[in-house]
Amino acid sequence: KQIHKYAENGKVAVRNIRRDAMDNFKKQQKASEITEDELKIAEKDLQKLTDDSCKELDKLLENKEKELMSV
Repeated sequence: KQIHKYAENGKVAVRNIRRDAMDNFKKQQKASEITEDELKIAEKDLQKLTDDSCKELDKLLENKEKELMSV
């Protein structure tokens, strides 16, 4: 049960980082530092990184569960 909590905390941290980065991109777009197209590309890339990180956390959780169950 503990490793599920750790994994979920990791996912929450990743999502918080994504939110902060999105806010930063939106501020840059409002300040005309980046275009709307660049904002959309950045959002898409950031979402892909977030999804990949969550998948990696799930794999690590699964491997750790197997390891703990075999002991």
